Amino acid sequence: MGRLVITHSTYVEGLIPWLQALASDPEIKTITPAVISRVRGRSPELQLRLSTAMRGGHKLVARRGSSAQEVFIVTGLSRDELSRRIANSRPT
Repeated sequence: MGRLVITHSTYVEGLIPWLQALASDPEIKTITPAVISRVRGRSPELQLRLSTAMRGGHKLVARRGSSAQEVFIVTGLSRDELSRRIANSRPT
């Protein structure tokens, strides 16, 4: 089971339950939500998508409304496999 790092006082609405579900995956070591920023356009519902590969893991972007938040995941999973696990862990 992975570790979810809670370091900020604010998060994109609905993000933490999704990350907690994702952290229960044995292949995921650490999940760290990072910077929130304002973006153009609007995303009516929460989206979590892969952005770039990094050494030791991947960077994701969570979007909801006009906010976007970076999320860093430390894992050995491939991009395709991580993408499937993100989709399957989405809370209903």
